Amino acid sequence: METCYVTAAEFRQFLQLRFPRQLSFVQARLSPEGLFGLYLTIGTVFLVGAVWIFGGISEDLITGDPLVLVDAFISEWFRLHSNPAFTKAMQLASVLGSTETVCILSALMGCLLLWKRQWHGLMGLVLAVAGGMLLNLLLKNLFGRARPGWADPLMALTDPSFPSGHTMMATIIYGYVAVFLIWRIAAWRWRFFIAALTISLILAVALSRMYLGAHYLSDVMGAMAAGTAWLALCLTAVEVLRRRLMLSPGRA
Repeated sequence: METCYVTAAEFRQFLQLRFPRQLSFVQARLSPEGLFGLYLTIGTVFLVGAVWIFGGISEDLITGDPLVLVDAFISEWFRLHSNPAFTKAMQLASVLGSTETVCILSALMGCLLLWKRQWHGLMGLVLAVAGGMLLNLLLKNLFGRARPGWADPLMALTDPSFPSGHTMMATIIYGYVAVFLIWRIAAWRWRFFIAALTISLILAVALSRMYLGAHYLSDVMGAMAAGTAWLALCLTAVEVLRRRLMLSPGRA
């Protein structure tokens, strides 16, 4: 009995003949060129995924699902197992997501974009950071969740807990810087290093907020999801606008 082998070229030709429109659509979505190419596909995946996660966490909070019990257990564990040395380290980590740090990093990034005359990048930065702060405030007031209540006096806050402002803004600003660098670096090992460092910084801020009693686990998880969704929306929208202007007939 003979075995029939189909080469990749033959299979591709079969798909082109059998599903020309569908294949053309997929190729356009995976192409780095064009108005609605790969960047839009990646942005949409991040946006939809992050919104889905945030929606799941929000539903658990509203319905009092087991996630709320996990929140209380982890928060109590941190309260009982804290020690002065690690507390100081966590206080330093928390500063990475403070309003002051976010504003300083945003200003430095803004100056760099101004110097390079990257106006769309600057627009994306302003939308992401300023809009992220406003979105966090709206979400806090919408859910109105109380904080754990045992935080260190230096960390004691009276505003709502969900989602964590420090974690959300850390996700936005460090995520923005990471995307800016990754788009301009070709070496995959450096791209991986930047992504790993960014995730580590965000997780450090999230852990610090839980350890210091300022937030629950779901607060920081929701903040990371909301921050990712908002950043993806801002960067994707600005990139669509930039490419539309570049492809418009009136431009040289």
